[in-house]
Amino acid sequence: MLYLYHKDASQSQLTLVGDEHRYIFKVRRHKVDDTLHMRNLEDGLLHAYTITYIDKRSVMLELQESKVLEVKAKTSLHIGWCVIDPKSVEKVLPTLNEMGVDKITFIYCKRSQQSFKLDFKRLEKILLNSSQQSGRSEMMKLETVAELKTFLDENPDAKMLNFSDNKLTVSSNIDTIVIGCEGGFHEEEVALFASENVMGFDTPLVLKSESAVCAVASKVLL
Repeated sequence: MLYLYHKDASQSQLTLVGDEHRYIFKVRRHKVDDTLHMRNLEDGLLHAYTITYIDKRSVMLELQESKVLEVKAKTSLHIGWCVIDPKSVEKVLPTLNEMGVDKITFIYCKRSQQSFKLDFKRLEKILLNSSQQSGRSEMMKLETVAELKTFLDENPDAKMLNFSDNKLTVSSNIDTIVIGCEGGFHEEEVALFASENVMGFDTPLVLKSESAVCAVASKVLL
């Protein structure tokens, strides 16, 4: 873990209790005078604290230094992801976060199961843990929209990932792309995109939605 998240990181003194205390005291085995790096994921700063006191219930910290250290992908990628089973989303979300995806908008497309409901508090917790492990200095943004047309009204330059002779490569200039759910896109949804804005992979294999999301992120960002 490259840093510890705390919403109040930047204050001159902090007291850690609960899970944060257990991580410092029992997992990392830190001791008095050790340096602990922290972020609040809002100011772009890495805060260095010295541990001044530890007991079985709390850890007291004193701020020593704050410096600008932004850790993020070189390019920005916004993914419009047609809603799939939340369990599948949770499995790949840390990978997408580590790759540097800037934002995911979950879209209730025509072939998405409307019964699937995303627990954003749970997803944010997954992102927090992933960011601490990878060093990412800014949280991935998450949102949801009711249909694909609404997403396109807000992101008119978005591309669609679908079967196409227009292949997605590492040199493709993409900042927003829509990826379908299991079963793909409805014909009415495909018709919303100009043919030059529909892109595909150079493979005869059919990918699951979560595999396709990771493949796109790796081509665009890594």
